[in-house]
This record gives sequence, structure tokens and C-alpha cells, in this order.
Amino acid sequence: MPTPIIQAKNLTKEYIMGEVTVRALRGVSFDLYAGEFIVVLGPSGSGKSTLLNIVGGIDKPTSGEVIFETQDIAQASDKELTAYRRNAVGFVFQFYNLIPNLTARENIKLASEMSKSPICPDELLASVGLSARARNFPTQLSGGEQQRVAIARAVSKNPSILLCDEPTGALDFETGIQVLRILKDFNQQYGKTVIIITHNASIGAMGNRVFYFKDGLIDKIVTNEKPVNAESVSW
Repeated sequence: MPTPIIQAKNLTKEYIMGEVTVRALRGVSFDLYAGEFIVVLGPSGSGKSTLLNIVGGIDKPTSGEVIFETQDIAQASDKELTAYRRNAVGFVFQFYNLIPNLTARENIKLASEMSKSPICPDELLASVGLSARARNFPTQLSGGEQQRVAIARAVSKNPSILLCDEPTGALDFETGIQVLRILKDFNQQYGKTVIIITHNASIGAMGNRVFYFKDGLIDKIVTNEKPVNAESVSW
């Protein structure tokens, strides 16, 4: 077996809200491998986004380990977490978070300048079909175009892991399919590990594996022998 790129061991996360303790994660363990396309499914409040934030180094678990290569990022300092997020992780969110006074190309280039081994912004704009829109500002782009720029920006750092939280949640069906196709292409072309959190169960058919979350736990993991392409996904 190949060495996992991420090893999560017995992750718990608790939030104190007044006199109430909310247990968002209750002891989650899994391995992630380079080049996998993972889909995480589950209802709201099941712990999906909490997990994504911990794997991405945005939040820390209450207990447990998250081993990236040889580093336990659950025990990392703020400086070490900043370096981890800068070099190893790309983020794609439901809302695009582009810098409004920068063009599409400038948004991508700014992110690439943080990396030791970036991917060329012009190459990425071509990959997402937006070469002709390189000089447009976010307000001059449609929602789908902004999401494609956001994906290119996340990939420009050449991260090991691409974390996507409801990347099609604000998009119509046709645009959502286009975004899923781009994510799959990046996964295959650049060999990146892609994790998508979604409420849309049909997207699960695209994954090499599907993690089903329930009440802060992984209820089951399903392996797809023949993952489908984006065009086979329905809403």
C-alpha cells in the first residue's frame, strides 16, 4: 500500500456554548492518499465542515492526530500551520472570496506568489476556459466564472491537497457540472488529492471513495471501482 498523505487518528472536536458542550467530531479516523478524489456526504451539523477545517489547518481538534507526511498538524504552532496552509493546502469555498479590485489573472497570480513551486496563472486560466477573461474584475464575471477563477487560484500554489466546501452550492446545474469537471480534471492532470464536501449525494459517484458522516462520525466509507465523470451527475 502507498503511504498516506494524511493520517487522521481519533479526531474529536468539542465546542463549549454556555453550559452546553457540542461534540462536532466524536473520534474520526481515516487515511488519505495522493491523487484521490474524495467526496464527503452528510446532513448539516454532521461534522463535515469541522473535519475540513481541521485537515486544512484552519482549526485544531480537541484531541487526536492529523499527520501530514511526518508532521502532526494538530500539535503545530501558528507559524507552522501558516506554512502548512500556504504550501500544502488549497481551499475552494461555496462563495468565491475573490479580491474585488484585482483582475482574474491578478487574483490567481497573488496566490501563486505564496508558493515555492507555483503553476503558471496563464496555464490555469486556459485550463478553466477563461483566458479571454483574464483582465476582467470579479464584478464583470458570472458566478460560475468566479468559481472557476477561485479554483484556479487554489490550484496555483501547486498544493498537495485541494479542499472544497460546497463548491457547487451557489451554482445552477449546468455551471455546477462545469465546475465539477474542472475539479476532476485538476485531480487527474496534476495528481492532486481533492476532497469535496457536499449535500448532493449524486456527486458521490465521482469519488474514488465516499465518506458518509453522521453525528460526528464516519458512518461508512464506500469505494467506487469505476467513478463517473461530471456529466453523469444529476441534481
